[in-house]
Amino acid sequence: MSSSPVGFFDSGIGGISLWMTVNEILPSENTVYLSDSRNCPYGNKPIEYLNEICIKNTEFLISKGCKTIVVACNTATTNSISLLRENFDVPFIGIEPAIKPAALNSVSGKIGILATKGTLSSTLFSQTSTSYLDEVELIKKDGDGLVELIEKGIFDGRVLNNLLIKYLKPMIDFGVDQIVLGCTHYPFIKPLIKKIVKDINVIDCNEAVALQLKNILEINKLINSRTSNNSNHTFFNSSPDNSTINKILENKYEIFNFES
Repeated sequence: MSSSPVGFFDSGIGGISLWMTVNEILPSENTVYLSDSRNCPYGNKPIEYLNEICIKNTEFLISKGCKTIVVACNTATTNSISLLRENFDVPFIGIEPAIKPAALNSVSGKIGILATKGTLSSTLFSQTSTSYLDEVELIKKDGDGLVELIEKGIFDGRVLNNLLIKYLKPMIDFGVDQIVLGCTHYPFIKPLIKKIVKDINVIDCNEAVALQLKNILEINKLINSRTSNNSNHTFFNSSPDNSTINKILENKYEIFNFES
């Protein structure tokens, strides 16, 4: 069982940013990554449809023998992970915007959150953010259009830059000293974001989630104890266009089709 793979799913290539961090921290783990690019973005999907998608993705990963599943999408986590935990007998690791570390590190008492509409409107996000309102002021922006550009492999350039300025300038003017990236797609454009916001600290949750995954695997005695780094990594995509995945992974892996 310990050699069974860790499963990941996201609305597209965004969760690969998290997969990369997990692969650095847990190099012995085998993985299966499911990119549901055909249904991307998840942020604008009705909750009932999103639940159906998440259930289907989970069933697929379990059919591939996954011992635990990382819901590598903020929208899917904040809206659907409770349902998944109720219906499947494997450990789930979810992700949420890193509001806590941002609040703890803020000097100005003002933090910005850039996320998708689906994440910002979720009950879980509301509960999490509300618990810190006595300590900090929040400014939230829906990064509409960012995921679509990133899915096309656009990580820089005038169009993306102008869109980011539209979302980030109000945060800068508000006086934030921490900006939380509430979507796993956004770390791919973190260098461009940092150019725009300059000295403002930009936080994502990838390292924290990878360490939580390690903790869960150890608690459940599921961690792969072998010392070899020749791990097996398998990738599936629900879209026939694998160009951006291949770009990120430098054509190192074969991408298989998944019927979503």
